[in-house]
Order: sequence, then C-alpha cells, then structure tokens
Amino acid sequence: MFPNGDDTEPNISALKHYNEMFDYMLTLGIEPIVTMLHYETPTNITLNHGGWANKAVIDMFENYGKILLDWFGKKVKYWIVINQINMIQIEPFLSLGICSDQYENFEQAIYQGVHNQMVAAAKIKAYAKELDLSELQIGTMVADGTVYPGTCHPDDVILALKHNRMQYFFTDVEFRGEYPQYAKNYFAKYHIDIAMTKEEETLLKENTLDYLAISYYYSKVVDSRKNTDKPESASENPNLEASPWGWSIDPQGLYNTLSQYWDRYEKPLLIAENGLGMYDKLEDGTVHDEYRAQYLGEHIRQVGRAIHDGANVFGYCAWGPIDIVSCSSQQMSKRYGFVYVDLDDNGLGTGKRYLKDSYFWYKSVIASNGKVL
Repeated sequence: MFPNGDDTEPNISALKHYNEMFDYMLTLGIEPIVTMLHYETPTNITLNHGGWANKAVIDMFENYGKILLDWFGKKVKYWIVINQINMIQIEPFLSLGICSDQYENFEQAIYQGVHNQMVAAAKIKAYAKELDLSELQIGTMVADGTVYPGTCHPDDVILALKHNRMQYFFTDVEFRGEYPQYAKNYFAKYHIDIAMTKEEETLLKENTLDYLAISYYYSKVVDSRKNTDKPESASENPNLEASPWGWSIDPQGLYNTLSQYWDRYEKPLLIAENGLGMYDKLEDGTVHDEYRAQYLGEHIRQVGRAIHDGANVFGYCAWGPIDIVSCSSQQMSKRYGFVYVDLDDNGLGTGKRYLKDSYFWYKSVIASNGKVL
C-alpha cells in the first residue's frame, strides 16, 4: 500500500485488493485480525531514513495507519499495530528496519526506534478514538520473553525479576502510559538516551492501547553465574524437552505468561501465535503428526486454566494454517502447518498441499470451541 514507506499517496489497487479480501472473509464468518506492521518496513526507510530510529518515520507510519482505519475500520475490529514489538534485540532489522552498522550506539538506536514505534501506535490510537467506532480495538503484540529463575538462589530470582521487568517495559509504556523507573535506570546504566518530547509523553499517557496479543512458543531461564541482565541473555531449561531447534516445550509457561500479564494490566488477551515447528514426513498422502496435536492440545488446556483463574482471553490463533518458510530458521523443513506443502528448503517440489492428521484434529477443536482436545 505504501511500498516505499514515504509515499505521499497509497497504492489504491492494493487497498482495493484488501477490501475484497476482508469482504470475502466476513461472508465466511471469519473475524479479521490485522497487523499493521509485521516485519515489513520498506527497504527505502532503512537506506534513506535510517529505519525507525528516525523520528520522521513516525509521521509516515501514522499516515499509513490512518489510511488503513479509514478504509477498513468498519470491517476490521481488531488491529495489532506492531508485530512482536519487544523483539528488537533478537531481530532488530526485521523489527525496526535498522542495520547494525548504521549507528555508533546500536542499542540506543534500537530503543529509540521502539520508542518511535510506541509513539506512532499512540497516534493511531488517538485517531481511532476520533473515528468513534465503538468496536474498534487497537492492540499491541509481544513475543513472550519472560523467564524463570534458574534456581531458588536469590541472585537468580533477582536476575529473573530484572529480565522480566525489561520484557514488561514495552507493555508498561503502552498500557500504563509512561516509562517506568526501572527502565530509566537500565538506560542510564548502558548510556542510552531516548529522545522524547513532552508532546510524546502526553500522547503515550492519553492513548494507551486496548488489548495485548502474545506469541508463545517456549520458555527460558536465567542463571546469575552465566547470564546478564541484557534481555537477550537467557538459558535453556534443563527440566524440559525441546524441539529439534532447541525450543523448550512448556505448556504451563503459557498459563504463567497469560496469568502474569492479566494480573499486571487486566487487559483483554489474545494468543496471536502458538505452534510447534517439526520435521514432518509425508506418508501415503498425509503426515501423522500426533506430536503437533499433543503440543497444541496441552497449550490450549493451559489457556482454559488461565481463563478459569479470571484472565480475559478472547482468542487463540495457532501458528500456522499451512507450511511456510520459518522466520526463525529460514527453512521450509521447520514445518508448523496443518497442511503439508510439497516444497523443500531450496524451494523445490510440486507445491501440492496435503492435509495432515492434525488438520482433522484441529477442525474438531474449532467445532467444539476447545472442548474436544
């Protein structure tokens, strides 16, 4: 719609395309949940504007967001402004369109970039309020990065506390409307100076967001003997089994995450992503992936457990419907879908699709609204 990011006018043909898509989804009874920015900052923004660290990008994105709400605000109820807004240390280019050699103080650049994203989200929320569409919901999304202490040693417990605070930093700003003192202390420790105007502080305070979307796949721990307080410094949990890619399988971690976020904010929650990437074997036109049904079933049970304890979880989205190239490993062979796609890591194959056993299992889960697992 805005292929260069700084375009003065949108691509009308693209807007019409999505308009037809939403109309068709609604005729099928599908509730659209739309992410405005999902790892797709135009390369032009990186090369000619320095990525999201440049405050000029705020106005570009605000213009884009307003166009989306003008065109689709009556058809799309749920909006996620930024995909996994907390992934700035793990995926800074995907998250912020910033390259590591563009700024002398790279950590400052990424925190400035995410600040600018939060300001842009507040501006879009302010515009949404002007539209007076009572059902319009503007949310944010995080990839769960909270951790357990590696042991009950006080040093590990305190390190886990500090880690989790810097994960809650993003949602503290977007739901409470201001920078917490612990974040200011972290920035001072690492010589990070966020350029923030009084107008931006007011925008954040007056335009907190409506709901929280979470992607959840695994959990980690921190050990004070080998980890630091940097958000990306964490260890695998020796008590858990892991996928072939080292992602610890922890269904109870989803219950913990949902409960912690609900207790902290009492904002509606959405599981935007939850799934298991595995090597699948196509046999006789299908994949016998009972391991996927087991993983998802155990996680959905934990969602029910969180709801039982009071959390307002209004939706669950499995990742993902069909096999696609995995973002985390850039492999087709790391498959998440209910539908097998005959393509390999080099893009070779027929492209034909086959229904896995998990497809029929998940169909029954949907039909029973999660009662049959």
